[in-house]
Amino acid sequence: MTRRVAGLATVLVILAAASVFADPVRIASFNAELSRDGPGLLLRDILSGDDAQILAVQDIITRVAPNILALQGVDWDLQGAALTAFADQLDGRYPHRFAVRPNSGLATSVDLDGDGRVAGAADSQGFGSFTGQSGMAILSRYPVITDEVRDLSDLLWADLPGHLMPVDQNGNPFPSPQAHAVQRLSSTGHWIVPILLPDGTRLTLMTYHAGPPVFDGPEDRNGRRNHDETRIWQVLLDGDLGPPPPTPFVIAGAATLDPDDSDGRRIAITNLLADARLQDPQPRSAGAAAAPDQGQTGDNALDTVDWPAPGPGRLRVDYVLPSADLKIVGAGVFWPAPDHPGHEAALSASRHRLVWVDVIVNPAP
Repeated sequence: MTRRVAGLATVLVILAAASVFADPVRIASFNAELSRDGPGLLLRDILSGDDAQILAVQDIITRVAPNILALQGVDWDLQGAALTAFADQLDGRYPHRFAVRPNSGLATSVDLDGDGRVAGAADSQGFGSFTGQSGMAILSRYPVITDEVRDLSDLLWADLPGHLMPVDQNGNPFPSPQAHAVQRLSSTGHWIVPILLPDGTRLTLMTYHAGPPVFDGPEDRNGRRNHDETRIWQVLLDGDLGPPPPTPFVIAGAATLDPDDSDGRRIAITNLLADARLQDPQPRSAGAAAAPDQGQTGDNALDTVDWPAPGPGRLRVDYVLPSADLKIVGAGVFWPAPDHPGHEAALSASRHRLVWVDVIVNPAP
């Protein structure tokens, strides 16, 4: 090989590598609300092949085509049968799947909500009538490094530095010291999941599904817990829960909290969005922008959920937040305007909308 040909070959290799490095990675979060009323029912409905809601969810995922998808509201089972069946119907797009048992529906023998009874859905570590109800999952086109996953779901709420666990009017633990001793922080889960990209780079996905900040009493148990379920990411990045996750990373999940218009302790999501270690791409949609104004403070176009009356209406509660070292090249919420393709699918799939962000992991200097 001549020196000129060898030099040309080297240039081509460099250009090829640069093109791989420059390929954007699409990361999405979707609270698909696929949960059913009993164990095994989601698998039954997936295998039927004719469940309208499931088909709409799959249609949206196919249209948006994320490389990495954090799912919420999907029932977990020990063998992963429902998740496997669901992913297999997506034409092989997602050969890599990850899910572990969530806190939702994980029974305890303690009265956790203070209603004087035990064994209710609200006495589980996270609200649920059976183990695994409304769990989380990850679908990925790229390998998940499963043996390095950090699952923080068993972290006791009391062990979170600076926690806001509820107390009664006399300053005593609400509803009891026994409840404080066993109550986990995560309503569903908090996972730190390394994913291997095609160029050998590791991207860390940090995902969660916080419980709603309402449906409680003056002790504000749910509001306090929801606050801490989002604040944990900053505690983690500060190094106060062991080593902080390596960059680059993306936080993708359901905070169930709007920075402007939610009930709840909005300071948690406000602080996270303002953290200099993160970027808020503020994904928008034409569908939300075209919806009737509700008189709320936040920008309508940023909304990611539409809770019908008597609920709170449209809010921004679902997020994909890349670390500061990633280059954002696109973002959006799948909520097409009326009379546009996909609009009906968005409305029938879930009250929540799929949120996506495109990033370049190794941007050129």
